[in-house]
Amino acid sequence: MLWKGKSRGGSFGYRFFICIIRRFGVKFAYFFLIFIVVHFIPFAPLATKSNWKYFRKIQKFGFFKTVKYLYINYFRFGQILIDKVAVRSGFADRYKYEFENYPAFLEKLDSGRGIILIGAHAGNWEAGENFFGDYANRINIVMYDAEYQKIKDILEEVLAPVNHKIIPISDSEFSHIFQIKDALDNHECVCFQGDRFIDEKSSKVMDFMGRPARFPIGPFLIASRFEAPVAFYFSMREPGMKYRFIFTVAEPRKGHSGMDELMSLYVDSLEKILKKYPEQWFNYYDFWYE
Repeated sequence: MLWKGKSRGGSFGYRFFICIIRRFGVKFAYFFLIFIVVHFIPFAPLATKSNWKYFRKIQKFGFFKTVKYLYINYFRFGQILIDKVAVRSGFADRYKYEFENYPAFLEKLDSGRGIILIGAHAGNWEAGENFFGDYANRINIVMYDAEYQKIKDILEEVLAPVNHKIIPISDSEFSHIFQIKDALDNHECVCFQGDRFIDEKSSKVMDFMGRPARFPIGPFLIASRFEAPVAFYFSMREPGMKYRFIFTVAEPRKGHSGMDELMSLYVDSLEKILKKYPEQWFNYYDFWYE
């Protein structure tokens, strides 16, 4: 089953949690999640089915552990939604942050060549937005247009503005390629999510956690074509309202073989993340082939 270019959650969910956070605080919003998750599991059958497969067959959890992690996953997803809203509502100082390999990433970003940052729908990479400080206005986020437009208006209406820029991908044109090149030429950071695709022709089957799965070739092809430095970035939630930002820097790779090598490095990095944080995988569709 293909991802359709839209993420879970709608404007009502954002508005609801914005209201809860502002009136009662972040921790009350977490408490409210207990009841929402119980409702969500049976009323999101496709997401629940894909999640069950992920925990049972991919992570190889036992039956009761799978049931437990199914609940934890949805609860964590709700927490991350709340955190995203809270950080942009003036509550960023309530959170703690730790880093792995951050200086190596900044060294590449300051090298005068631009850098491509590739993340995934695991954890909450937007939690680090407040933390990039003066670097934020050099960040360009590449998003599918359907996903971008869905949340843009509501977030801009009620939350604090952000400094980063958006490069929307449209099915009908390739203007985003020129925008990406301009950003790299301006020594800026271009951010992709490397774990979703819409068209099978623009994807490649990789061995991922012991089973075949498709990954988009776009971010890796662009990196190899432009010979840009690459960093894989994951922002993972930990207990106590804390986030760990994890960077893995890769040197530029050229040509088709360079693209393949970057994809392998990325898949390996993502595997390590999911083995450590199994509950923070948020691709709610059938990601793996049988």
